[in-house]
Amino acid sequence: MKHISVLLNESIEGLNIKEDGTYVDCTLGYGGHSSEILKRVKKGNLFAFDQDQDAINSSFERLSNISNNFTIIKSNFRYMKDELEKREILKVDGVLFDLGVSSVQLDEADRGFSYHQDSKLDMRMDLDSDFSAYNVVNEYSLEKLIEIFFKYGEEKFSKNIAKNIVKRREERPIETTLELVEIIRSSVPEKVRREKHPARKVFQAIRIEVNHEIEILEDAIRDALSILDIGGRLCVITFHSLEDRIVKNVFKEVTTIDKMVKGLPNIPDSYLPDYKLVVNKAIVPSDEEVEANNRSRSSKLRIIERIK
Repeated sequence: MKHISVLLNESIEGLNIKEDGTYVDCTLGYGGHSSEILKRVKKGNLFAFDQDQDAINSSFERLSNISNNFTIIKSNFRYMKDELEKREILKVDGVLFDLGVSSVQLDEADRGFSYHQDSKLDMRMDLDSDFSAYNVVNEYSLEKLIEIFFKYGEEKFSKNIAKNIVKRREERPIETTLELVEIIRSSVPEKVRREKHPARKVFQAIRIEVNHEIEILEDAIRDALSILDIGGRLCVITFHSLEDRIVKNVFKEVTTIDKMVKGLPNIPDSYLPDYKLVVNKAIVPSDEEVEANNRSRSSKLRIIERIK
């Protein structure tokens, strides 16, 4: 299955790309956003990050057909600042985060992201990591499972699902995605099973836990803000209310005038924020996009610009 990039036009427009600029795609994936950035930086450079070697191989070929003005870095975006500094890149004109899992990863049965197909419990973005969904499901305590299902999945039936997982694994380890789906299905009311796939939220929570997605996000957003040049923009696409809250709060913090001076007729420049919101409310996909790509339905795009 081909991966369809979410909010593609809106995020590329939001970056306000200059043809001689330096841009960073923190979530390369299968190259949808990176391709569009690269087409526009005819004299500039693109640096793209990903941990998934399959995605890197696929994107390298795709980007090479556009130009050679790019560098792919096999690393988690938590190390973005260090990796760029190694390459003597201290300031950039734009940074993009697309925090969704690619359709290709979701649809590859053996990656263990999908609750529709049977495979080993995996969900690792970085296949070199030795910690997977199997470890979470079979080794986490009852309390820890309840916590991550509720916190990262906003799952109302976290307690019941976690209890049934612990009960089942006492008999034998839970090894496959469909084994886990069956436990989840039997732990929620019939009405919930009819409305949406009952495993969706728990699978999301386990994926976030396996890949430490939430705990590294705030630091990465702050790093991205710190390397923006004046006029540079940061675009972040989230798919989860917890992610969006982190982005929203950081953006609010760095664009708010200090309470001590707010309301003064002449506020000294040093007290004014270094950043401004490009859009006050998050941009969401159009009805047409959601119809064409159902996976875009929960996405939100926030954009911020460095002004001094």
